[in-house]
Amino acid sequence: MIASSNIVVDHRKKFILFLAKAFLTFGAPSHRVETQLFAAADKLLIQASFAYIPGIIMVSFNDGETRTTELHFVRSSGRIALSALHSVHDIYRDVFDDRIAVQDGISSLDRILRGPPLYPLIVRCGLAFVCASVICPLAFGGSFIDMWVSGTCACILQYLGLQAAAKSSVYANVYEISVSIIVSFVARSLSSIPGRLFCYSSISSAGVVLILPGFTILISALELTSRNILCGSVRLIYAIIYTFFLGFGLTIGSDLSILFVNHKDYNSLGVIKSSSRADVIHGIFAAYNGSNSTTELSFAGTFKFVNATNNHVSRGCYRDPEWPWYRQPFPWWTMFFLVPLYSTCSSLSNLQSFWSSRLPIMIVFSCCSYAANKASNLFLSDKGALAPAAGALVIGLLGNIYSRWSRGTAFTSMVTGVLFLVPSGLAQAGGLTGNYDSSVQQYYSSFTLGLRMIQVAIGVTIGLFVSQSLIYTFSAGSSSAEMAF
Repeated sequence: MIASSNIVVDHRKKFILFLAKAFLTFGAPSHRVETQLFAAADKLLIQASFAYIPGIIMVSFNDGETRTTELHFVRSSGRIALSALHSVHDIYRDVFDDRIAVQDGISSLDRILRGPPLYPLIVRCGLAFVCASVICPLAFGGSFIDMWVSGTCACILQYLGLQAAAKSSVYANVYEISVSIIVSFVARSLSSIPGRLFCYSSISSAGVVLILPGFTILISALELTSRNILCGSVRLIYAIIYTFFLGFGLTIGSDLSILFVNHKDYNSLGVIKSSSRADVIHGIFAAYNGSNSTTELSFAGTFKFVNATNNHVSRGCYRDPEWPWYRQPFPWWTMFFLVPLYSTCSSLSNLQSFWSSRLPIMIVFSCCSYAANKASNLFLSDKGALAPAAGALVIGLLGNIYSRWSRGTAFTSMVTGVLFLVPSGLAQAGGLTGNYDSSVQQYYSSFTLGLRMIQVAIGVTIGLFVSQSLIYTFSAGSSSAEMAF
């Protein structure tokens, strides 16, 4: 009888360890990992303590009778896998509701952890191509020909990340810098072709959008808001340094193109800046009547003079109205099919099953979030943080209401829309790259990019926490919030 009891306890401990491994591997919300594991231990009547640091969960099983402690280190480096994470949540619920035995839960978790990626390499590269191609005109003002270049760059970037970086630890250390240099070099070289066929800003921004640390900064902001100071601060510093490397890589690629491709085209790169430049002068403006010199109109203050003779700049890209349609920005009505297309491909690239009934829900939530973000840009003056907060509030309300209604996981239904807010917020805040005349300002742009990322992440964090407070604070059954953002 005692041996049988010990076997049951061992199975429950093993289930908790497999559960911790699955959370790390498939990208569960890190600021709620400890809460979920404590709930699992309480439900299974296991005395355990948990400590989470990025990439590692320390699990301590306490035996009150023998006064001994078992310490386990669960380590894994994974990425978001929406279908697998939802399956883990279903097993989590089935074991707790006694629909399946603990041993069956262990076998199911082990099968998911050992399973291959949901899609092969060529499909994931194709999804990266579509995502970058769509986000180029949607968020960064790219034209029809710009989107093909940015999509090709993202496809190569995805291939290098899944093949070279995954197999070589040496190359993985310089992966982000190398691909940002390549994308920036290609974008700047194409933009220097006479005739301005390509836009550097839109191609370079969309080409590297898949490796932006937006989700990392968002999770760090959520951890800091949840008073998890150690993990939040470590992750935030890492994301900021990562962003600096990315910005420096973009600048280096641009400088290399200017150095090796064509020196004479460097002056043409400043056209965008000079065409939209505004000179501010402080003093007295006096106007005299030519027929009577005693009549004078004078104004004192600060005056702004704008060059309106060449003002055909859209989101950092020069667009002449006389150019054909394939060199112009996309019209506003194209958002009605570009946004669902990007949401679909973004969900699939995060390893969501195409045949799942939850995919349409993710797409609808993402479209609603983008619509709220665009609408807030029309009415709010501070578009850097308040607009992403409005979009996050909408998707937070929808996701948590859906979780309460269906007893599902709010996290997986909200990830696509939340990740969509990052490039959208960066585009509204000025984009990833800029056209500057001095190298000092170019290197300063990498710091500006890091500040923009933090600003957008804080706005999204505020929206998510407000929405969760509205749903769970004044209602019963708040345990379903364990798998929310």
